Amino acid sequence: MKVTVERAQLLKSLGHVHRVVERRNTIPILGNVLVRAENARLSLRATDLDLEVTETLAAETATAGATTVPAHMFYDIVRKLPDGSQIVLESDGERAVLAIRAGRSKFTLQTLPESDFPDLAAGDMTHAFGVPAKDIKSLIDRTQFAISTEETRYYLNGIYLHAGGTAKQPSLRAVATDGHRLAQVDLPQPAGAAEMPGVIVPRKTVGEVQRLIEDNDSEIRIELSQGKIRFTLGQVVLTSKLIDGTFPDYGRVIPQNNDKELIVDKADFAAAVDRVSTISSERGRAVKLALSPGRLVLSVTNPDSGSATEELEVEYAADALDIGFNSRYLLDIAAQIEGEVAVLRLADPGSPTLIQDRDNRNALYVLMPMRV
Repeated sequence: MKVTVERAQLLKSLGHVHRVVERRNTIPILGNVLVRAENARLSLRATDLDLEVTETLAAETATAGATTVPAHMFYDIVRKLPDGSQIVLESDGERAVLAIRAGRSKFTLQTLPESDFPDLAAGDMTHAFGVPAKDIKSLIDRTQFAISTEETRYYLNGIYLHAGGTAKQPSLRAVATDGHRLAQVDLPQPAGAAEMPGVIVPRKTVGEVQRLIEDNDSEIRIELSQGKIRFTLGQVVLTSKLIDGTFPDYGRVIPQNNDKELIVDKADFAAAVDRVSTISSERGRAVKLALSPGRLVLSVTNPDSGSATEELEVEYAADALDIGFNSRYLLDIAAQIEGEVAVLRLADPGSPTLIQDRDNRNALYVLMPMRV
């Protein structure tokens, strides 16, 4: 194999691909990136057996061929080569090395045979549709924070993507929950998504898709089946296994009859929560909301360090209510609300609270209270 490629292009593509490779691997080939040159193209592929990313870029191919080299070391070498340089990659097949040359620099990396590299063959994808990149980015941004990190409840370790909405307003819906909070965001349903199966997209896959979106004006093609999902963004193709499990019936935890409505300026509310939570203990993080008509008092009491209170003018006309929340969770949800005004619908100190953006109802958040 002998191929010449621009440093900037190679660095960008390696930046996308090498992130999939785990730093510690018990299987040596999984620490490598597959490099294949043919037909004036260079393709790079990396996998962790659950997730695979392939990117293709233009190159001058003198001799076609393929090999695998350590992904992180290859990335670091390319990153440190001079900007604007042309990089020549060459392997002769006799010796198990890849030579990397640019100007006066020359490196040789140990290789492993391309035939050993695993292929995350996707098989037949049963459903396919296109979605604007900015919509997928928004969908992920506004639900990702609620994904559970608890490995025992593995079916919550991702975003549940499925067809939702009503017959009049069908949607592509993303839901994430960790048992303490829930995020649900709807997009207008793209053509081809109506009959899709509900799938749980793993946390790592969600994070990679989010990082791969660099051009918000582009479109992402999504293909999926019961076991796998594939995202195509320009020259990058990301294929992932799905979480094999049943997502809980989340509709049962979304409150329908919360009759106490609190309307608050989102920025003022978030800033006040942030200030009083400075006092809260690292473990509890509890903040108390004392509601009375037109008034909200936020307070934190920590036996080890002291107390804090702050008062806000709000729109609230129901009965007085004291309720406690994890301040970190409140701030996470406030950060997802794009408008200036948040609406909290409450029932009592022991029931979940529904939080929405007053001006944009395609997202809703549910937060379980804490004892304070």
